[in-house]
Amino acid sequence: MRKLLAFGSLLAMILLFSNMTVDNVQPKKADGEKIYKQYCVTCHGLRGDMGVSGAANFVESKLKVEERIKVITNGRNNMASFKALLDKEKIKAVAAYTMKLTKE
Repeated sequence: MRKLLAFGSLLAMILLFSNMTVDNVQPKKADGEKIYKQYCVTCHGLRGDMGVSGAANFVESKLKVEERIKVITNGRNNMASFKALLDKEKIKAVAAYTMKLTKE
């Protein structure tokens, strides 16, 4: 009886997972705010206007999101590059989040 129950459970799992494809599995979207708070808040502050060690003031910044992606990726002035620490999706998520800190 136990063998039959184990076989039935195994068969059910195989059938369940056999319908899954790579297309059905969605990667979790990067959380730009969470990443910003982890890596950026020390110099830029919670609201993006702290400016420690010459950090950019996001409230007043005129940079477009593409330019911010380049700065986060490659670094600029006193800011280090994050390309070894964050993948492209995470960098884009952080750049998009910083746009929310900018005055319109």
